[in-house]
Amino acid sequence: MKVISPRMHGYFDFLTVFIFLLAPTLLGLGQLSAMLAYALAAVHLIVTLASDFPFGVVKLIPFTVHGWIERMVGPLLITTPFILNFSTEEAARNFYIAMGIIIIVVGMLTDYQAEVRDEKIK
Repeated sequence: MKVISPRMHGYFDFLTVFIFLLAPTLLGLGQLSAMLAYALAAVHLIVTLASDFPFGVVKLIPFTVHGWIERMVGPLLITTPFILNFSTEEAARNFYIAMGIIIIVVGMLTDYQAEVRDEKIK
């Protein structure tokens, strides 16, 4: 069931950017996990602004591709603390696992085809 519209997904994308920006300070993340959070905030913002959906500015990335990017990022975030060897940093490990799960769930609930269907109707 796809209950999240492209517009609502955009709000979640900006919320995700802010969470990645705030996490290092609020959670006291270590240097590597903090730098990664800042980098992910920047990348997520760029992908959001470059996507073809209501919050996209440049509209270079089809919203369906935006969805595939997130389908890859979610699982990758879950494994990142183990791959980059900061899994003993409890706050960072839990943050990245939680963000990965949230991105997967939001992705599963988002209607990435809505913009395509709307274009066909016009």
